[in-house]
Amino acid sequence: MTALQDDNKTGDALRAQRFEMLADIAKELAGEVVFPTYFDAVLRLRKALQEQNQSLGRIAAAVAAEPLISAKLLHLANSVAFNPGGTEVLDLQAAIARLGINVVRSTALSIVMTQLLRAKGMAAYSELTHTLWDHSINTAAAARIIARKLTRINPEEAMLAGLIHDLGAFYMLYRATQYEELSHRPESVKYLIIQWHESIGVSLLNALGLPEEIVKATEDHDRLRPPPNPVRTLTDVIYVANMLAGGHFEWTMQDLPMCSADLEALETQFAEIRPEIEAEASEMRTSFG
Repeated sequence: MTALQDDNKTGDALRAQRFEMLADIAKELAGEVVFPTYFDAVLRLRKALQEQNQSLGRIAAAVAAEPLISAKLLHLANSVAFNPGGTEVLDLQAAIARLGINVVRSTALSIVMTQLLRAKGMAAYSELTHTLWDHSINTAAAARIIARKLTRINPEEAMLAGLIHDLGAFYMLYRATQYEELSHRPESVKYLIIQWHESIGVSLLNALGLPEEIVKATEDHDRLRPPPNPVRTLTDVIYVANMLAGGHFEWTMQDLPMCSADLEALETQFAEIRPEIEAEASEMRTSFG
């Protein structure tokens, strides 16, 4: 077999597996979403948190079933961001009361994402996954600060939306590990993510039962447009936060067309709160890492 024939064979196999992966994802999103086993635990916790009129005691009992999440919540509740007065909490119920339900959800999902980074087969995409996770942290931090300083939107809801706005990309990377040809060519997976992560992300978040407002806020978050002034909606917050965090241009490292004037205007408009965003991101890395 000639080198050209061998290349053609490899290219055909690669294209076939890319198509197979997208078809499998579409089929899965129409039914029951399959994530690693630790994701199932978070979904069970999410259902408990969604129930109306739940007492703090019952919520704490549901969280306590997941030791890693419990430990993270206690650590976060005693961090500088949530405990500026230095009054330490020692039990889970007090930690949840201090943090609020949205932070509990954010922390649970952050654990899922960090565990996804370590899932079997993810080593082939390690550079991309770690850059993507860092981008997610930066976006979540920016969303929280923007919501708190410039809007009446719940900052914890904004942080949650920022943290999961690229969950579709994480999901695609996890699914790519199940296709041998793709795992040898991470650049090809980048291409798929650029093309599909937003639409797959919206379908995934809907399948997971996230609130409609949060799902809507993640739509078209990578589509460059003039910066909103003033920032009014959660969609505005996530768009600005995503772009201040580099947008998808940074983590895909692709030479895609950019409207520099819009980005410069956005940087100028939000320059005053940039130091607060960076401090918030640093704190979140410590808490969610």
